[in-house]
Amino acid sequence: MRILIDIGHPAHVHMFKCFASEMQDKGHNVLFTCRDKEFEVNLLTKYGFHFVNFGKKANSRLGKVFDLIKFNWKEWRTAQKFKPDIFLSHGSITASHVAWIKRKPSIAFEDTFNMEQIKLWKPFVTNILTSMYEHPLNSSKVIKYRGYNELLYLHPNHFQKDQTIFEKLNIKMGEKYVVLRFVSWNATHDKGHSGISYENKCRAVEEFSKYAKVYISSEGELPINLEKYRMPLSAENMHAVMANACLIFGESATMVTEGVMLGVPGIYLDNTGRLYTYDIELKYNMCFNYSESEDDQIKAIEKGVDLITNNTKDFITDTYKRLFEDNIDVTAFLVWFVENYPQSATITRENQNNSEFWNQFK
Repeated sequence: MRILIDIGHPAHVHMFKCFASEMQDKGHNVLFTCRDKEFEVNLLTKYGFHFVNFGKKANSRLGKVFDLIKFNWKEWRTAQKFKPDIFLSHGSITASHVAWIKRKPSIAFEDTFNMEQIKLWKPFVTNILTSMYEHPLNSSKVIKYRGYNELLYLHPNHFQKDQTIFEKLNIKMGEKYVVLRFVSWNATHDKGHSGISYENKCRAVEEFSKYAKVYISSEGELPINLEKYRMPLSAENMHAVMANACLIFGESATMVTEGVMLGVPGIYLDNTGRLYTYDIELKYNMCFNYSESEDDQIKAIEKGVDLITNNTKDFITDTYKRLFEDNIDVTAFLVWFVENYPQSATITRENQNNSEFWNQFK
């Protein structure tokens, strides 16, 4: 089988890396397509995957329109040479369009439910994989699975904590530290968002620094007074860093959710929020959602101090265990799903509420 995976964000490399490795080990051919945004190229290179880089993305609205045409053309041209049997992505407009043109099946993961973007790719995909929680995407194409996207790569079957990270960070073994994540707010779904104010970024650093070391991961430049807190290690070390943190705090739903999958509580600030972060808060009480309002920013910082200073180890251990009792190794499911497609789509839909069916993927 020849599988083309389109990447739109660094997190998508992580999403599909375990799947791609397993499929290659089974003799399948996998090719990634990507844009030169943040760390995608570095990550794909590090993991040794074959990929085609489509170049930089534009920031302006008009530029993004031209990008859609340009990237569709490059994806089509790549597909002409690679001849994929199936397309895979996290809601890729480009992959869905080209798969439809070439009359090939396409499978898209979805968890953000940004309907403005979904309208551009939903009519063209064959199936959409989502988590079990309630969401607005009503379609016969939707197939729900028991898990979260982050369990594609952070399930214990695929990820183990690395204690050498303390040495790499040049701190004492077991020393408390917090990871703060600030985003650039340049994505199409970021319109109308401003994020955490400069004053409250400084306040968070000041308050958290009283009880733990602080590291900042930022998409953009940092003010001079915060630059000294920037994460000193490269992107491929981020999950190892996060796994030993005592808190993940910031504007990235993905990183906060990743922290929870690693047994680390998180605080997420966003006016619209994400259904999966609300779901995790409701079910596991390890992710805490706040808006971007001034009042909520202050409350989020206070909650962060509370999580850092209170001993929550026993609670987190019990919750972490329950998380993996409830959910599956999503990579194991995806390998089976793709190898047995399209019959697997029918089988999964028929067994949606069958626990024995899902237990085979744990």
